[in-house]
Amino acid sequence: MNTAVNHQHQAVAEETPGHSFLPYAYLEGRFLPFHEAHISIATHALHYGTAVFGGIRGLPAPTDPKEILLFRLDAHCRRLSHSAKYLGYSITPEILQSTLIEFVRHNQPSFPFYLRPLIYTSGLGIAPRLHQVEKDLLIYGLPMGNFLSTDGVRCRISSWYRQEDRSQPLRGKASAAYIASALAKTEAVASGFDEAIMMNTQGKVCEASAMNLFIVRNGQLITPGVDQDILEGITRDSILTLARDLGIPVIERPVDKSELFIADEVFICGTAAQITPVLSVETYSLPDDRPIATKLYAHLQAAMEGQDPHYCHWVTKVQLS
Repeated sequence: MNTAVNHQHQAVAEETPGHSFLPYAYLEGRFLPFHEAHISIATHALHYGTAVFGGIRGLPAPTDPKEILLFRLDAHCRRLSHSAKYLGYSITPEILQSTLIEFVRHNQPSFPFYLRPLIYTSGLGIAPRLHQVEKDLLIYGLPMGNFLSTDGVRCRISSWYRQEDRSQPLRGKASAAYIASALAKTEAVASGFDEAIMMNTQGKVCEASAMNLFIVRNGQLITPGVDQDILEGITRDSILTLARDLGIPVIERPVDKSELFIADEVFICGTAAQITPVLSVETYSLPDDRPIATKLYAHLQAAMEGQDPHYCHWVTKVQLS
């Protein structure tokens, strides 16, 4: 690994108009200042969406600001390694983990943050193909607190449908799939809502614009199964594990649109969103009392902060200099 940039303590993020980023990026096998990390306008992935990516949360340990906690790094790297196979690119989870840990050490963050590793076709050809085109890994990061309002979001049913796995590899985080997410999110906001709920092509509830979805009915936690064209979310998996360990009945099955309107609770989840309650769907308001979502949120936060010994294996500790 080329580590041409010396380790330096960085208390603040790299500022660009309207955005903040961690000061160093990783590109073409080396660490370099974020503002120097550039790719060509002819890059294949820019034109054809031929890329896969991940998203990982990190934060300083509550008891030691020089120790960074990365939540479920191994699971994220395993999924990204699998996703890369769709591009015909081989990279092991172990290489991804070691590179991301070194990335954190270069940036020395002192605040909660989000990592974005992206594997992409870096060649400059114009043919939409995956063979005979170069691939590469890049990484950048940004400060991140609450991605969505902790008070909750108002959702509409999107007119855009989630793609099918027979047309795109939906078990990987393929960048091309997110055009539907972008269309759904903008449609929701433009029509006065905060977030979109997408259906699959079978007319069943799938996920939010870029988050998995759960409902609660009669004390049971219900979520669309992996056969419903959902992303196999890592936060989703964490919630399912926590719920089962807490004795909350869990059911993975198709969910009808009408169930959203009469649910006792609805919430969405993801690395960025964590657990965000849904206040209403279309014109249907949901109950203010959300005991299961509240309990799961508290336990998820404790796990992310390394405060729950039952889930210490979910946290990778990175010691800063």
